[in-house]
Amino acid sequence: MPILTDEEADALDELLTKTTPKTNPNVQGPFIKNRERMIILDTFSAEYLKAKMMVTNKTPAELINGMIRREMALTE
Repeated sequence: MPILTDEEADALDELLTKTTPKTNPNVQGPFIKNRERMIILDTFSAEYLKAKMMVTNKTPAELINGMIRREMALTE
């Protein structure tokens, strides 16, 4: 980003402080879309996943997916 002159910086400050941003509440970003998938883990479970991630080079989603599939296979 280029260095602004004092006049440009003042104009930008004026624009940003006196302009109300336009938003659209009907548009959902990635964090809102995935909110229902978010889970809270206890410390033990989080540390276990973190250790497994380091050993297997898998993401938490891949590890949890594998655990669920194994559990489902046992109950069938």
